[in-house]
Amino acid sequence: MAEEKEKWIQWVALTTTILAVCAAISALRGGSYSTQVQLKNTQEANRWAFYQAKSLKQNLAELERESMAVLALEARTPEGRAQAEKSLARAGAEAQRYEKEKGEIRVDAEKLATEQAELKRHGGSFGLAVMLLQIAIMMSSVGALIKKPIMWYVGLAFGAGGLGYMANGLWGWF
Repeated sequence: MAEEKEKWIQWVALTTTILAVCAAISALRGGSYSTQVQLKNTQEANRWAFYQAKSLKQNLAELERESMAVLALEARTPEGRAQAEKSLARAGAEAQRYEKEKGEIRVDAEKLATEQAELKRHGGSFGLAVMLLQIAIMMSSVGALIKKPIMWYVGLAFGAGGLGYMANGLWGWF
């Protein structure tokens, strides 16, 4: 009779082992997502720095264009005017090229930010999964130690929540 009464402890051991494995998997996956977030963050920062560099170059080209416009107006010879207008056209084309490149860089940076947000969402789910699974393991272990099945049941409830967040981390349901 006592043997049958203590049979639930075997189930505690089995479920605790399963929860521990799931917690380990969640911790590894969460760490992987964290690393990916850091990489995307660095890539995004690099793109915005490149955007800023293009903005500075565009500003210089616009300043050059304005200077050439003044020189074209003040030119005393047709050759001087032609040279200033040629430089004016080149500076204008450069400014337009930089504006186009900035647009492409901005799109890339915003795409990286979106990818980063998605990775954070998955990583956050794995973080919550680890927390809930650890609570479940602790509750189940204490329940077995003090021989209170109710604590194991509470641990199973936390474990179910942890498994739900683990699944969300894998498939992004919510």
